Amino acid sequence: MVKALVTISPQANRVLNIIKAEYGLKDKSQAIDRMAEDYEELVFEPKVKASYLNKLKKIQKEPLIEIGTIDDFDRRFHIKTKK
Repeated sequence: MVKALVTISPQANRVLNIIKAEYGLKDKSQAIDRMAEDYEELVFEPKVKASYLNKLKKIQKEPLIEIGTIDDFDRRFHIKTKK
């Protein structure tokens, strides 16, 4: 474990206190750790996972379903439209 003496602004101190209270943490060190974990997920995690991209590619290769016109759609799903 690394120890560090840091100087933070009053605003950063309030944020750390909120994080500490919200997650029931014992001290500001744990709050800083939690904030770093959340930041890591936001910034360093890929926006879209590779498994999702593979699934999307598979779906894109599937044939399209022709539904026709809006009237055909309405008849198929028994929707009564007012004209």
